[in-house]
Amino acid sequence: MELKKSERSKAKIKMALQGPSGSGKTMSALLLAQGLTDGNLSKVAIIDTETGSSNLYSHLGSYNVLNLDNPHSPERYIQAIDVCINAGMEVIILDSISHAWDYLLDYHSSLPGNSFTNWAKITPMQKAFVDKILQSNVHIIATMRVKQDYVLSERNGKMVPEKVGLKAIQRDEISYEFTIVFDVDSKHYAVSSKDRTLLFEGKPQFIINSQTGKRILEWCNSTMTKAELKQKVTECNNMQELTELFNANPDLAKTIEHDFVEKRNLLKQLTSNITSNGNGAYSNKQ
Repeated sequence: MELKKSERSKAKIKMALQGPSGSGKTMSALLLAQGLTDGNLSKVAIIDTETGSSNLYSHLGSYNVLNLDNPHSPERYIQAIDVCINAGMEVIILDSISHAWDYLLDYHSSLPGNSFTNWAKITPMQKAFVDKILQSNVHIIATMRVKQDYVLSERNGKMVPEKVGLKAIQRDEISYEFTIVFDVDSKHYAVSSKDRTLLFEGKPQFIINSQTGKRILEWCNSTMTKAELKQKVTECNNMQELTELFNANPDLAKTIEHDFVEKRNLLKQLTSNITSNGNGAYSNKQ
């Protein structure tokens, strides 16, 4: 056993886009992939379970498409991911993973015997699928369809259904597996419902574009933690070093902008004092 300091190496993002039909999930995923590859869509593959809908956006560039027909089993998704990885793809879009869950639900209902104990046969298949997504050394963007979710509430002594928002068509805990989850509405606006990068957390809704993907790529390629960046700020000896440090880590730097402002003001004050003392000394010599 060995205790080590926490550190983050260059990451491969695992994110999800969830929204209703027509919300632009496929288009948004492609724009994210465009940013993640610095515009090189030839390094992007879409595993398409939506009957060829991914070909509708070929005007964006020459990305690759793997049509995944029935059955949409987790094993076939895993095989398709391997095909993309072996072909040298840098970004894989799973459009969508709701079909994998639909398959598992149908398979579960077809099993004889006790419904509850039969889940023991389903869970390993789902886990293998999720593990493949998380452990693959490529960026992965998964799309998920959503449906209106309801709960039963008591009103005037009666139990009535009440809308509580949209629920992704996948296993309940699937959102916990992703680094970022974007909720996309029917007008194509997105908001993050989960964001471990802190790039979009608490921010107002926006329309996803390639710059969104570039910001995420910068985060992935940055190996510096917030604590390390704070230390680097204190070590800056002049404005040029401070500016270069900020520009090299723009998104992380924005999370500690107060530290940069304080250091900038301190450097300006020191420069002003040196100039004043120098002028004073010069004047005395005169």
